[in-house]
Amino acid sequence: MKVSRNSSKLFRLQTVAFTVLYAGIIGMLAWLSTQYVYQADWTFGARNSISPETRELLDTMPGPVTITAFMRDDPLLSDQLKDLVASYQRYKHDITLEIINPDTVPERARELGIASGGEIVISYGDSHEKVQTLAELQFTNALLRLSRRDERWIVFITGHGERKPRGDTNHGLGIFGRELENKGLRVQTHNLSEAAIPDNTHLLVLASPQVELLPGEVIALQDYVSAGGNLLWLAEPKRPETLQPLADQLGISFLPGTVVDATGQMFGVEEPTFAIVTGYPRHEITREMSTVSVFPEAAAMDINEGSDWDALPLLSTLPRSWTEIGELEGEIRFDPGTDERAGPLDIGVVLTRTAETGDDEKEQRIMV
Repeated sequence: MKVSRNSSKLFRLQTVAFTVLYAGIIGMLAWLSTQYVYQADWTFGARNSISPETRELLDTMPGPVTITAFMRDDPLLSDQLKDLVASYQRYKHDITLEIINPDTVPERARELGIASGGEIVISYGDSHEKVQTLAELQFTNALLRLSRRDERWIVFITGHGERKPRGDTNHGLGIFGRELENKGLRVQTHNLSEAAIPDNTHLLVLASPQVELLPGEVIALQDYVSAGGNLLWLAEPKRPETLQPLADQLGISFLPGTVVDATGQMFGVEEPTFAIVTGYPRHEITREMSTVSVFPEAAAMDINEGSDWDALPLLSTLPRSWTEIGELEGEIRFDPGTDERAGPLDIGVVLTRTAETGDDEKEQRIMV
């Protein structure tokens, strides 16, 4: 093939243009790599990735997070820590990790109260939390506590035989209280007869009072709800009659009697007053729930018509349940034509509405 002088010039021009274009593309990709990061986890079960809940938490933490690990030379443990922290750094780039041998800085270790076996200190803002286990749950719970350090209180009403948020009695809520504190929430108790409900109350818990409340105490609860306060009310089949005005305010009616559920026998539960719940609505509270739950000695409720609350039944029993008004002894059966109500029955209700607080509006949340 004969190549002319013009063809040769054109070929050289194309070669130069291709080289310049290729170099430009490589340079552009190199610049983009400094501006954007893409990572993917192709490991089995995505074991190097953090959960969606942890990622949502990181999105709510605008400031930098510092992780300081006090550990002696242990390459395997160090690699495990680096991998765990890297899974967080993929979603929050201002997380830094420093590994320190406590033997080289004994003063700093003593100042922070580091255990002899070593600990990990997670710092955010002016606060820090210690972690001793290399696991996402422990790391995320520590970050959650740090992010909520300045949040308001969860207040449990006391003075009427209520279930207590601390302690390990069989009628208490000690496990519940500890789980709240593990999540970074601050728990305290309050007696309505001694002082008004604190202004920094984020959630008020009325946990099964056993004796009648004073009229002024009931009015304080009603005023709290009227002002837009959030409430968790745990009620027994036998509850103080003085709380009826609060139920009327919330637009609910308690049915007489105790829920009896014959379905329990299918699950090997011989006690008839154990209400069985197998399904749940789409709601933030129950979105992760897929297993059967059991509620001993439950009370059923009706949602009144014409209420200004948006009501959603959250916990509902199965059709083989009913409200037993008679004695819970001997042969128990549903009696048609009486005040007993056949299932399904609502034993847990969520109420929401838009409440005006000063110049602002917020969603008020009640659960009974």
